[in-house]
Amino acid sequence: MIDADSRNAWRLFHLNWFPIGGMAALLALGLLFTGLRLEPVAYGVTLAIAALLLAVAYRHRIINGDLADPKLLFSLGTIGQIILTCAIVGPLSYVAGKLDWPLQDQTLLAIDRAIGLDPEPIAHYVNDHPWLAHSLARSYGLIKLPLLGIPIVLALTARYVRLQLFMLAMSVALAVTIAISAIVPAIGTYYGLQLPAAHFPEINTAIYAGQLRDILALRDGSLHELRLFFLSGIVSFPSFHAASAVLYVWALWPVRWIAGIAALLNALMIAATPAIGAHYVIDIVAGIAVAAASIWVTRICLEWRGRSSPTRRRHRLSGGRGLEMEAR
Repeated sequence: MIDADSRNAWRLFHLNWFPIGGMAALLALGLLFTGLRLEPVAYGVTLAIAALLLAVAYRHRIINGDLADPKLLFSLGTIGQIILTCAIVGPLSYVAGKLDWPLQDQTLLAIDRAIGLDPEPIAHYVNDHPWLAHSLARSYGLIKLPLLGIPIVLALTARYVRLQLFMLAMSVALAVTIAISAIVPAIGTYYGLQLPAAHFPEINTAIYAGQLRDILALRDGSLHELRLFFLSGIVSFPSFHAASAVLYVWALWPVRWIAGIAALLNALMIAATPAIGAHYVIDIVAGIAVAAASIWVTRICLEWRGRSSPTRRRHRLSGGRGLEMEAR
């Protein structure tokens, strides 16, 4: 923690609590007014794991002070924040869905067709090539592993500021995605096309089926209890799969030995998004835009923190460039 990079990252680590706390407050209010409730056991265990990781990180910092190991501090602390964030945004998306705004599937489908990317021919093509359908189904699931891998990789390579910027950008992107999904709700391409998922037997439609089931259950009032490990990704527009793919590549880009692999795998995840039935093509465009805007917000926050930090003031006095290179 002695070097300036670690100190700046520690300040950003605390800045990340603001979007996390904001989403937690919205979730609490949403549960109060919608009548939804959380299943206590799964949430209790998940929150306990997050609290334990964060407690270890803070205890290490308090006991060791400036001699604290930043690799340990930021890997455990950020993983704790990520677990906590995931536990919040899952049910928060259901609260947003409970607002019951009119479904926009036909509007999104019309936009796809207007730009020449009708989802029906795409689904037929994938279904007619089983090897492609299988590969895309596996690619769509790549959203999970980087959430734990990125904090470890960036901490081990001493890119502590980059790690905190990634955490901030992801939190902002999640908050924006859920807010937009509340006013532009949709179920997915098969629903918009009025085709049963069985129409595409080679495509793994489990994601779409879960989304269809839970959105309709929210709307007819039959869903009351939110079980953490059984929640579906009910956000269609914008696609957080597309947003997360951009954020993952951006986070890992400075790590040259893994950047190319990350770009390839996340390109596959984006390609898989319109094929599984839960997203329109325009969802992907919107998700990429959300990610780009979130990265821009993190840069603004970095500049603001840099102008107010003692490190920046020392750099100014010495003629240094300050923190402007830390977002590279």
